[in-house]
Amino acid sequence: MMLADYAQIADGKLFICGGGWSTCGPGPTPCAVVAIFHVPWQETDEKVSFALRLIDEDGRAVMQPGAKDGLPLQVNGHFEARRQPGMTPGTEINVPMSFNIVLHLTPGRRYSWVLDMDGHANDSWQLSFETRQAAG
Repeated sequence: MMLADYAQIADGKLFICGGGWSTCGPGPTPCAVVAIFHVPWQETDEKVSFALRLIDEDGRAVMQPGAKDGLPLQVNGHFEARRQPGMTPGTEINVPMSFNIVLHLTPGRRYSWVLDMDGHANDSWQLSFETRQAAG
């Protein structure tokens, strides 16, 4: 996974602008969370569910600004890597994904995007970053 200013997927390719940062803000910050799922051949043609959520340095869910009911900042979805005709058996299939958002976070704090796949988590599926202190 990677953080960027902006990202998009086109023709199965990932286009990244301003990628690779780990410090942002203070103030509203454009953010893209970028991931490439590497799907082994034997797991192709299967639906994979995922959840990407933002937590603070204390492990608490970050809430969406302006959310009346305290909705956590989270993206849920699924994908299916399909075998294309003529592919060599055993080929790993890459599935790129990107999610763009403008973050409104507290200055001087650490945050992590945490990925769960099919209900499973892994420490390597976390992406941490920090917000700069506000000037003053």
